Amino acid sequence: MQGSYGKYTPIRKLGRGASGTVYLAEDSFTGTQVALKVLDLEVVTSARASKGRIKQLLNEASLVGKLSHPHIAAILDASVSEDSGYLAMEFVPGGDLSQFIPPGELLSVPQAIEMAFKACGALDYAFRQGVIHRDLKPANLMVASGSNIKVVDFGAAFLHNADATQITNIGSPGYMSPEQICGEELGYQSDMFSLGVVLYELFTGQHPFSGRNLADLYTKISTHEPAAPSRLRPELPEGIDRFLLRMLRKKPADRYASWADLALDIADVGSLSMFRNAIPVSERFGGLRRIALLGSLSDAEIWELVYAAEWRRVPARTVLMREGENGGSMFCLASGDVTITKQGRLLNLLHAGEYFGEMAYMKDGLIPRQATAETTSDALLAEFPLGVLKQVTTNCRLGVATALLHALVERLALSDERFTRVST
Repeated sequence: MQGSYGKYTPIRKLGRGASGTVYLAEDSFTGTQVALKVLDLEVVTSARASKGRIKQLLNEASLVGKLSHPHIAAILDASVSEDSGYLAMEFVPGGDLSQFIPPGELLSVPQAIEMAFKACGALDYAFRQGVIHRDLKPANLMVASGSNIKVVDFGAAFLHNADATQITNIGSPGYMSPEQICGEELGYQSDMFSLGVVLYELFTGQHPFSGRNLADLYTKISTHEPAAPSRLRPELPEGIDRFLLRMLRKKPADRYASWADLALDIADVGSLSMFRNAIPVSERFGGLRRIALLGSLSDAEIWELVYAAEWRRVPARTVLMREGENGGSMFCLASGDVTITKQGRLLNLLHAGEYFGEMAYMKDGLIPRQATAETTSDALLAEFPLGVLKQVTTNCRLGVATALLHALVERLALSDERFTRVST
């Protein structure tokens, strides 16, 4: 085992890549465990090999602290010099997705759909930060826990908002897009193709393209139409054929127009294949993303709220809060309808995308409920109990507080306008 690198001490080897070795290491300052990628000395000193490899490490080092998303492994620290280089990343303990591809090891359909949806959210977020991954493969999608995944290894990434020249001969051959093979300029839809190959394997246990040699493989990727996944695994929902084959279309323009469009298609398929009483996180994310109050929050902040909330499905005629009672929770209505009444009089009818209970929430539960809320149809609710938002990041908490303040000001302005009309 080698010595320390800065404040990081290697514990054991996790794996090896083309340019270096990854260790499980300990941060001597905090005692936390990290994944430490160490560039090989021969790569650094080789005049022929060093430029490209060091460029990749510098690319990844430039992302320290910039990609903050629940499904992207955080890049914590980096050091690159003329004779050494290392990168400290969040340690993801569950191994990568390649473990779920062999026969007999395939994930359940709901689990695979959840992972697909989360990967889309992560890659959409990265793209909005100016980053295209360019080397998506099972080894670069790690399992944090359950169906929670983390995208790792942005060493091949192209920062498309930066003043840089794009190098296209980067990637893993079996997961390259047709445009990557041809050396064309790459956009997010190249990542979409590569993710499609990974998901095809995850759902079927087979690679969509196979060749006798590298040239034959490249020809198959560029010209061959893969079999529908349901032919290889008959229990797959029909919708999986639809989104996977669209991801694998040869021309980028024929794939999805955005990560959001793909994610919504995956979510629609997921809602059909999940158990009816389960609440998949894709449905939770979609429900909160539709809440008008939260429209200014980033996808990463919406993900924080997804995990902070208490979720439940409730039938029609369920009283959610009662006038005069104590309570500090705020509710977001992901689906269904709710009536708001006061002293038996109807004040409002709320639909999916709206919220209620915010007054008692903003007053820390120190005032009683001002109205009664009751479902008029089956509904999906995200409940935020008093104090739960202290668990999220400062930016997320401030975003929610600012949105509530703006909403309150708008309501007061509307009340003043109505009062003026009545007075005159």
